Parts: sequence; structure tokens; C-alpha cells
Amino acid sequence: MKMFLNCIRRRLWFLSEKLPRFRLNISRYNTRDDSYDKTSLLMQLCADRYYISPEAFHTRTCTYGPLGTELKKNIIEQWTSAVRSRAFVFGITTSVQSTCEESLRMVNIGAFQEIFNQESLSKKEAHQKIETLMKDSVSVRTSLLQGALKQYIQALGLVNRTLPFGLAETGLCHHSDSQLGHSSGCSFEVTKSSLVWFCSPRTSSQWMDYWAHQRLQWWRKFALGPSDFEMCNVGDEELKEGTSHGVKVLYKFPWGSETLETLWSLGDTLLLKTHQGTCKKLQVLKLHPTLTPVKVGLDMGRGSSSELRQVCDGLFQEFLEAGISTWPGYMDTMSLSLENLHAKYDEMGVLFTVMVSETTLKGGLLLVRNRDTTIRETMHISEIKLFLLKYMSASENF
Repeated sequence: MKMFLNCIRRRLWFLSEKLPRFRLNISRYNTRDDSYDKTSLLMQLCADRYYISPEAFHTRTCTYGPLGTELKKNIIEQWTSAVRSRAFVFGITTSVQSTCEESLRMVNIGAFQEIFNQESLSKKEAHQKIETLMKDSVSVRTSLLQGALKQYIQALGLVNRTLPFGLAETGLCHHSDSQLGHSSGCSFEVTKSSLVWFCSPRTSSQWMDYWAHQRLQWWRKFALGPSDFEMCNVGDEELKEGTSHGVKVLYKFPWGSETLETLWSLGDTLLLKTHQGTCKKLQVLKLHPTLTPVKVGLDMGRGSSSELRQVCDGLFQEFLEAGISTWPGYMDTMSLSLENLHAKYDEMGVLFTVMVSETTLKGGLLLVRNRDTTIRETMHISEIKLFLLKYMSASENF
């Protein structure tokens, strides 16, 4: 089994390069002072335009202004929409606290200072107090990878133990200055988005090419100068431990190219280390209609598989565009009996099972099953979307 990790750190510097108004007014700043580098220049410009706070300019922390907050929200929504548009990519939310070896410890500086100010303490006593302080400190994550690895077995049960599938998350991570080339020794928060794609070794190179192309196209979609984006392979000297291959997405800033995003091919070493051969059974609660994460399970019966799949593809896109979360069961290669299929969807909390069959091809009729009543009824394909939207709206008053 192979994993791909796609991680992106957003930079307002890049966005300022795309805004014509920013470029027109950049000349009013003093650019002759070598100590006032171009990165600082753009950050000052972003601060003046309410994208980052003045505090962020001076301390290089992730503190956004009113416009920056909205811009960040829009970018996250665009990224989420792009990666979740593919079937079997699921969103997750994991804890900021971490037990990973690469995590950072958040220590109370005041407590440290108090220990050092106690002149009466011997070296041994001071050492013991510092050890206790470190032991009681909280470890925080530096990446989103570990959270996805921990949820792998549960997600594998959700897809009937078939590959590929992906786990996507956006959240806060902590970095030290040394990780970003600074030397102040400080730690600060960054917002990251990550997609971990699990696939077989046989198809790993194809999936790497696919996701690299998708990510490059995503960046270019928002650019005035799409040709300023390019991809390159990660050099052998830059490969992380356990990775066999990497691809960078680069952008040509005025001062040179910088990496915006990196995709890694990880193998299964970290995954096996995380779970150490353990296995857990997936248990899902039967949720209220407004809370259940998947509203519809879309499957197909026996018949002309290619034609039935085309109908399912069309319904799947139609449901997603209408905001109806749908499980693409018709893409599952593992065949289940109708009874087992209903049991699976009931455990997932799926409200309706929509079955496409030969009857659909002949007369446009679907078989629709309600989770709560277990009643099956036929419905014309032209009516199903409106029916589901009305049910979801009415369920808010249940």
C-alpha cells in the first residue's frame, strides 16, 4: 500500500503578486534599502491593505486582518472543494495535540524563568524542576499526517477495505523558526491543508502524476500569469525519511522561485509504525437527519453496468451540486447483497438508499429506501433531487 501526502501552506505574499492594485502601488515604498527585503515589503503592503495585522508584519505570526481572514476562508473553501470533488475523499478533524516524535512542546516561559531566578536551587534541583516542567508540557503537531494515519483503519472499514481513498484536513500546526529558516527560536502557528491518498503500490506512480497535475491546475486557475507556476521533482538530498519520491509546485516570485506545495510518496513504513498490526472494527451511530454526514447512498443493481454507471455519475454530480452529501456506492468493486448493503448504510447513518437499475434505463424509475422506516418506494429520476431537498429542509423541525 502506498500513501501520498499533499500539503500546502498558504502565503499572502503569493496573492499580493496576483493583485494588480498591489503591483501598481509597490513603488511608493523604499526598495533601495537592502535590509528591507522584498518579503518584508510585501508583508508591509499586505498590512497596509488590511490583509495581515501590523503584529504579523513585525513578528511574522499568522495574525490576519479583516480582509485576510475572508481571503483565507475563501482559499480553504476552494481547496476543500477541489480535493473533495473526487469520490472517496473524506474530510477529517484531528487533535492539535500530538504524541509524534516530531512534535513541538509548548512550555510556560514564565515557569522556566522562575526556576532560573531561584538562586538557592542546586543544579540537581533545577534540573529536576525543568524535567517536571517538560513532562507536564503539551506536545503539539507540526503536520497533519499523523492524524490521517491514525484514522486509516477506521476509514478502511468505511470503504469495505478497498483502495484507493483519501483523507483530507485543514487545521493549525506549530512550527519553530528553524523550520522556516529563521533563527529567533520562537514557535508559531501556521494553517495547513493536507490530503493523504492511500493506494496500492502498483498504481502509486499513476496517482502521483494525477494529483500533481490536479494541484498545478488548481494553482493556475487563480493566476493572472499561469506560466509562472511549474513543477519539479524533489532532489534526493531533500527526500524525507520514508519517502521515495516528491514533487514540488513552484511559483516565480520577483526574487526567485519558491515552493508553494509539495507532494510526497511515502510507502507504508509510517502507517505500519502507527498501527503496529492492530485492527479495529468500525462502529457508527444512527444520527439525526440533520447531523448525519452522508444523506444518500447511491448504488446500482444488475444490468448493463456501463449504462447504469453513467446514470449514477450524473446523479452523483447533480446531488453534490445541490449540496446533498452522497456516498458513491456504485463505484465499490465489492459486491454486497441488498440486505448487507442496507445494513452497511444504516450503520453509516445514511438517510436514503437510491438504487439505479434496468427499470431506470427503461422508464426512469428509481428504488428509494428510507433508513428510518425501511420502506422502499419507486420514484422518477426527475423528482429525486427535489424530494431529498424537501426532506432535508423538513428534517430541521424533527
